[in-house]
Amino acid sequence: MRAHIFPLPSRFRAVRRARIPYGVIALFLTPALALYFGLVFYPVVRTIYNSFFELDMAHGLSQTFVGLRNYQELLARDPVFFQAAFHSLLWALASPLLEIPLALVLASVIYTGVPGGRFFRVAWFSPLLLSYVVVGIVWRWIYNADWGVLNTVLRAVGLSTLTTDWLGTLGTVLPSLIFVTTWMWTGFNFVILLAALHSLPTETIDAARIDGASNTQALWYVMIPMLRVTIVNLLILCFIGKMKLFDLVWVMTRGGPMWASETVSTYVIKRAFNWYTLDLGYPSAMAALWFLVIFVLTALFSRFLQKRESLEF
Repeated sequence: MRAHIFPLPSRFRAVRRARIPYGVIALFLTPALALYFGLVFYPVVRTIYNSFFELDMAHGLSQTFVGLRNYQELLARDPVFFQAAFHSLLWALASPLLEIPLALVLASVIYTGVPGGRFFRVAWFSPLLLSYVVVGIVWRWIYNADWGVLNTVLRAVGLSTLTTDWLGTLGTVLPSLIFVTTWMWTGFNFVILLAALHSLPTETIDAARIDGASNTQALWYVMIPMLRVTIVNLLILCFIGKMKLFDLVWVMTRGGPMWASETVSTYVIKRAFNWYTLDLGYPSAMAALWFLVIFVLTALFSRFLQKRESLEF
């Protein structure tokens, strides 16, 4: 307390400032900052810069400044981009509404102490340990129209009328892919929500039960309001992840059939490397525009949820 009342002499303050290990701080921060600037910051800035040029790879990557022409062509004469954007946005909105409630139910079941809880924790989290490539290959086998497990089971139980080419039909390919990501990422949300449930004050929950609240009422009226911050963060993470999803779609469908499962990420790769247009400026404009869309929607989404939270509590 006396240190706050009686200021130290200037020479002691200088010694205290000199003891801050700036060299050690720089030593530890430099590798992380170098990776960030090299793998995140520079690619983003370079992509935005390239979007204003026509980059002709056929002549040694020659640059021709075109201004906003790439953006004008993208917004005025590219219906595939809008279709891909709609699929990405639909995916990003549907997945949180599927994954978070399902994960919350699973977490609440384990929280009550059901038998075999440790086994279910590992079983529900294990899909996340697999890469998108492995998951995509396995689910391509499951969805196979001829010998896939799903159609085989439907035939075995007498539901042959429900069998279809899940990845080759326009109306089923996107829901089939959304189901795969739900199966894969629900375990991640489950683990986070289970940890959040265990961190809640037991006195409040016990008081609600003493007042006559059932387990369902305690979950809905007591636990979920206290988990609001965690749920909001999971919603935002899920939204961002699905807006830039690429690996699973590329392995399973490559955006087909007839653009029915195309996302912005897969379309950018196709325009950059698969269509042999030999121009990186246009796909750079797509990537830059989609980056802006994700940033703005995430900011609005976060602000809306935080505003609701401030009004309710």
